[in-house]
Parts: sequence; C-alpha cells; structure tokens
Amino acid sequence: MRFLLGLLVLAVAPAVAQPALIPMPVALDVGEGTFEVTGETPILVAPDDSEAARIGAMLADLIGTTDESTPSVGYADLTALEVDLGGAAIRLVTDAGRSDLEAEGYELAVSPEGTVITAATPAGLFYGVQTFRQLLPARVEYTATLPASISAPAVTITDAPRFEWRGMMLDVARHFFPVEDVERVIDLMAMYKLNRLHLHLSDDQGWRIEIPGRPALTEIGSLTQVGGGPGGFYTVEDYEHIVRYAADRFITVVPEIDLPGHTNAALASIPELNCDGVAREPYTGTRVGFSTVCVGREETYTFVDDVVRELAAMTPGDEIHLGGDEVHELPAEDYQRFVERAQAIVTSHGKRFVGWDEVALANLEAGAIVQVWRPQSRGTAASVARAVGAGATVVLSPADRIYLDIKYDSTTVLGLTWAGINSVRDAYEWDPSGLVEGVPDDAIRGVEAPLWTETIGTVRDIEFMAFPRLAGVAEIGWSPRGRDWEEYRLRLAAHGPRWTALGISFFRAPEISWPLGGVE
Repeated sequence: MRFLLGLLVLAVAPAVAQPALIPMPVALDVGEGTFEVTGETPILVAPDDSEAARIGAMLADLIGTTDESTPSVGYADLTALEVDLGGAAIRLVTDAGRSDLEAEGYELAVSPEGTVITAATPAGLFYGVQTFRQLLPARVEYTATLPASISAPAVTITDAPRFEWRGMMLDVARHFFPVEDVERVIDLMAMYKLNRLHLHLSDDQGWRIEIPGRPALTEIGSLTQVGGGPGGFYTVEDYEHIVRYAADRFITVVPEIDLPGHTNAALASIPELNCDGVAREPYTGTRVGFSTVCVGREETYTFVDDVVRELAAMTPGDEIHLGGDEVHELPAEDYQRFVERAQAIVTSHGKRFVGWDEVALANLEAGAIVQVWRPQSRGTAASVARAVGAGATVVLSPADRIYLDIKYDSTTVLGLTWAGINSVRDAYEWDPSGLVEGVPDDAIRGVEAPLWTETIGTVRDIEFMAFPRLAGVAEIGWSPRGRDWEEYRLRLAAHGPRWTALGISFFRAPEISWPLGGVE
C-alpha cells in the first residue's frame, strides 16, 4: 500500500515550473530552492574589473530602492576556489579565457547559496544580469519602496545569441522625440538584449541632427514635423549623450541620413541641393517618393561628404546608414551612380555602408549591409542575392512581420495598414533563415524592427506599438531557431506584470492571457 501511495504521489507531483524568460536561453536547467536577495546581499567583482563593477551597480540600483535595501558592490578575489562571503552573494565574473561563451554569451548559476554570472566580455556579463533580472519578481521594477523580500529560482543557464545584430529603428524625423524619450527606448531595448538602435535622423518632414558647418539644416529643416508642430533636433552634445547612454547598455547607435530621396527637409534648407537652385517649401504631410537631391551636381556630393564626415566623428559604431529607399524621381542609372558614390564616401570615412534593400540594385562593396524591408512578393530577392554574392550581408526587417508601426488589428487606433496587419503572433512566428531566396544563413547579420512615426507622437505611443511585439523580435534575434507560439504566449503573458511595474503602455493583445490585477 505504501508503495502504491508513493507511485500516486509521483504521478500527481507537478512538473518544475520553467522561468518565463525572453529571449529563451540556449540551455536552461531548473534546480531546487530559491536564492533570497536583500540589501545585505553583496555583489562581488574582481578588483581590477571596472566594467563588472559598473554593471554590478546597475543591478544594485534595480534591487534596491533605499540605502538600506540596495546591495553593496565590493571587490573580491573571484579566482579563489573558496571566497569567504559571510553569507550568500552575487558574483560577476569576467573571464576572457572563456572563448566557449562567445563575445556576448554568459553562464548563470543560481542556487540557495548564491548566484554566479560568468562571461568572457562585459557585454556577456550585462546580458547575464538581464536574465537574472527576469528571474526576480516583477515588483523589483518599481522605483517606489516596497518592503518585501525578493528571490530567484535555482537555475543553471548557458546562453549566447544566434545573431550579432538585434535591433530596433526609431524614426525621429516624422515626429521628433527628445533625448529622454530615446533613453527610455534604450532602457527597454536593453532589458531584452537588443544591441542596435537605428536612428532615422532625416526625412521630408524634418532634419534632426546638428551638422557643424551646415547650420541651415537645423535652422530651417528641423522646424517641422508631420501634421505641424515645432519639430526639433539633437545638438552634437545631445547625440553624443545618446551614443554614450546606449553604449553603457551595450547598444550601438546606427545613424541614418536618408538619401537621395526622402530629402525635402534638406532641400528646403540648402537651395544648391535642388537642380533648379530653388529651396523647396517645408513639408508636413505623409507622402513618399516625391523628393530627391540633384544627383548631377557636385554640390550634392560635397554635402554628402560634409554630413558623413561629421556623423562619423560623432559615431563610434562601425556603420552609417544612407537610406536609399523609395526614390521615385530618378532614372535607375542615376540612382545606381549616386548610391555607389555615396557608398565610397562612407567607406572613405572609415565606416561601413548600410542601406535599405533598393541599394542592392547598385554595385555594392564587400562588407556593405543591405537592410531588407520589402515583402519578398515584391521581387527584391534577386538583387539582394547578387549583393550577397559580392560580399554584402543582410539585416532583415520584413515589413509584413516586424514593422512596429503596422496596426495590430483593424481596431488599432495608431499605425498604418499598407503592409497588412502585424499581430503579436505574426511578429513572432517566422524565421530569418530562408526568408530571402538565395541568401544563405551565414550572410544574415541579424534582425531589426523599424518603428516609423507618421502616426506616433509620444513616447507612450512608441511603447504601445513596440510592446509586446519587440519582445518577440528580441527572441528571434537571440534564441536558437524554432518557434512554438503556444509556449511563447504563456511566457509573454508573464511579462505583463513586469511591464506594468515599469509603467509601459503596452497593447494587451487579446490572443495573450494577461494576468489580472496588479504586479503580484
């Protein structure tokens, strides 16, 4: 009888709950027990590891909301087999010899005795901390004092990203967003291990970046936006601040100046960019394809060189994006010649040329990056495959999957429908491999979710259109190939309380069973 009762207990014992992590790690084992975290729990780093100490301070600030509840960050010899912790601790270990972890990979071991995060680089350590953050209860995200203990389940995780480029694009040209809004976007990206922020800095409706030596671009070109309004621009100091803020969270800023089309703001600012030498009127509408710089004038290439030179000096990242999309007013031969000259200017300033997929019609150099945005039914595959054959790589941004400005459904107030409807499931249930015919997996640099802002006017609008879909894009970029929607939607639902605690204005997609009530 006791034997039968034992079998019965085993039969009905619940399975060990898997943590609702996004992105899903490469390898995850759930152990027994929990690790209790308090203000008395030290965060330890090696004496000479300033980056680990900085990352540890970010973790301490997350855990604590008062002096008493904030863990201290201290130094210890983490190479010793035994460290006298005086109790449990969180250890952040950078081990450059761990080449098996790759540049952005990490190991995370949580037990009742403590937590150890190990990585070969600071980036890997930061991503390990983001995973540990998701193991903690959602209330840890509140900035107000919450006098309650927090704990993390015992786990062992080994993890590394599938793709090196995991990004989001923010259009600050159609509507301008101040520095603090961009910081908010960066913070939310970092939580999901995204590492590229593509800033669309110019378009017909506005020029958003100060270019020393070209004051008219901001004196005139920055004063408008879609529907009217004051517009705005980033000073050199603003832009450099954004770049530093992003870099502190292991995000690289990729600036875009759209050329030769989408240029009315520049044409209104600098008459010499027009073939007739007459400045254009400012534009606040939403049409595309009507504007282009005069590609037959040398003044145009002097302008491109001036802009790229200044951007390159402000941008530590490797890439500068020069747009190239939706140019309806140029013959194909003129367009191709312009792209090739613009590409040469970018490389002459030590940067890698990036462009939307139309640029693949030109002769691209090895190392160029083609950002694929048009649905493949529009016949873009052949030119992209040709560019890849010449040594280019691709970043995938399929509009009918991960354009964040496309409506969730027919009732969504914000957003557009030209590419259809992009539900939360649509944005998640696809794979980069094989998306573009003729492009092998080793030519795919990664994925990026663009957010165009014709209908987006506030940071709350940005949050609403990005979440929940951006979390799915992050998983596509990080986790191994293979999507299980039914399993993912359960993990996604568990992030609702965390987003509530963070004050994110997210879309409560009806296909997700969001928890009711508050954070706990």
